[in-house]
Amino acid sequence: MRIALISNEPPPYRIPVFKLIAQEPGVELLVIFCCRREPNRLWDLPPFEFPHTFLKERIVTRHGRYIHNNPDVISVLRRYSPDVVVTDGFNPTHLYAFAYAAMMRRAHVAMTDGTDQSEKSLSIVHRTVRRIVYARSHAYVAASEGGYRLFRQYGVDADDVFKSCLCIDNSKFRNSASNSTFEDKRFDFMFSGRLEDVKNPLFAIDVAVGASKLLLRRVSILFAGSGSMDNAVKAYAAARTQWIDASFHGFAAQSELPFLYQSARIFLFPTLWDPWGVVANEACAASLPVIVSPNAGVAGELVRDRQNGFVCSLDADVWAANATALLSDPKLYRRFSDASGEAVLDYTYRSAADGLINACRHAARTPLSVMRMAGE
Repeated sequence: MRIALISNEPPPYRIPVFKLIAQEPGVELLVIFCCRREPNRLWDLPPFEFPHTFLKERIVTRHGRYIHNNPDVISVLRRYSPDVVVTDGFNPTHLYAFAYAAMMRRAHVAMTDGTDQSEKSLSIVHRTVRRIVYARSHAYVAASEGGYRLFRQYGVDADDVFKSCLCIDNSKFRNSASNSTFEDKRFDFMFSGRLEDVKNPLFAIDVAVGASKLLLRRVSILFAGSGSMDNAVKAYAAARTQWIDASFHGFAAQSELPFLYQSARIFLFPTLWDPWGVVANEACAASLPVIVSPNAGVAGELVRDRQNGFVCSLDADVWAANATALLSDPKLYRRFSDASGEAVLDYTYRSAADGLINACRHAARTPLSVMRMAGE
């Protein structure tokens, strides 16, 4: 079975999955990337130990999003002649690949990290495009339960949907966490991610200030990441030094992350929009309780309310009260910490690879004459 997978760029959390798929007996894989790296990404990437190619870069920026338009994907697919074409988005490049699969009567797999919540505000045009693609696909890959719900909204049969979770190397974070105790940790809170408005970093400071007032002591918070709000976040923190001690690590390489998480007690994830949130995988693997907004795909799935964290609307007082409960009750903290480590165990590269392989095998077995009228 020859698989061609079209992706915008190489994400570090998918590269090990592609390697495992390429090693699967009876499977040949070619990953076709639209570009080497989108302009707002600072990822440091592991080795590419799988067949891959980069298309001629053609990116248009629209409303802060990068649109890839690489018609040369058609010639790459013609040369490779795959049995199954997997697309993980709806940029023009993905649609060219989908059209190739339809014209050449090759199986198509629609893959998405999106959820029913992350896509609830899509325009009629975007929904129509998805309806057309989903109606003519042979298998579907979701990254989460929210992805399953999304496919159901388009009338997709549950038997045709497979899960390929978003994950990290849990062992690297777990090994670091095993050497750390609550008392050893330097920071009460950690925020990791791009310092951009959508990630809501100023809210994390408000939570820390609120916790300080409840605990009657200064609290510490670590920021790992960089972005256009660098100066604004530092200024906001500097105006609140009466209550908080904020440290800014800046961009963190993958090798640094386990030790950064090890240094903190609670992970704050107040995002305004995130189809999933791999930072929560990192925090859970390091046995940190997580407080998350309902706007992240991990909410209610990887992060379970009152089990290994709290899922809270964006009310800083509520977040501060929940954080204070954890910081002032060692037994409660340990229970949540242990539950985080347990919750992330099933989110592995092997599981993610198997889900995608099974979807492709299912698609290859589905008669090409079968067309689903998604949404009917």
